[in-house]
Amino acid sequence: MAPTIDASVIAAQRPDPWNGATASRGLVWYIAYGSNMRSSRLRYYLSGGRPPNGAKTFPGCRDRRGPERSIPVELRGKLYFALESDVWTGGRAFFDPDSAGVAWARGHLITSAQFSDILAQEMYRAPAGDLELVDWLARGRTQVGAGRDETIVCVGSVDGYPALTFTAPWRIEEITVTEPGAAYLENIAAGLLEAGAWERREIAAYLAGCPGAAGSWDEEQLMALIDA
Repeated sequence: MAPTIDASVIAAQRPDPWNGATASRGLVWYIAYGSNMRSSRLRYYLSGGRPPNGAKTFPGCRDRRGPERSIPVELRGKLYFALESDVWTGGRAFFDPDSAGVAWARGHLITSAQFSDILAQEMYRAPAGDLELVDWLARGRTQVGAGRDETIVCVGSVDGYPALTFTAPWRIEEITVTEPGAAYLENIAAGLLEAGAWERREIAAYLAGCPGAAGSWDEEQLMALIDA
């Protein structure tokens, strides 16, 4: 269960600029901003299996242990929805670190090998090996492939561990946003609630303002999803 962090002190959990900290025992923060914020969803990426009513079976990570801990974090940048999800239908979540705004996310402390395996599964590949993370951590960003989730961003560090996320290589302005589906939004909202830093109404307002959802989902519709 993730620790509850009061919203008034969440700024203390914003990742600091990476300053050369090393990941002791190979640990990194996997910064999830989509459905993997929810522990029950992340578990399928770690342990394998098909989620209830899911369209895909996940092979799981080579190391199937759960995160050592999970925390809510705020990222400088913006969450938006684009493309079409093969799993959820509707737009899928992406993070633009170069856009003005604040994106709400959840950090899971896992091994660098597990991070590599989660990224592979996001690209519908079976885990096959470890990404070489150390050489480019100080640069802050790299592309490990041309795919939609193969741009890795080091957003900073928390407690001495690098905080990593992955997203698309393009900016919001370079792509047409897409309306996300109800089941996907429900999972994202559940992950934010589980993180313990934001109230239901805050989460509804946040998601209603994200490009792709904005104009298609209003705050009351999202409150109904959350309450359901």
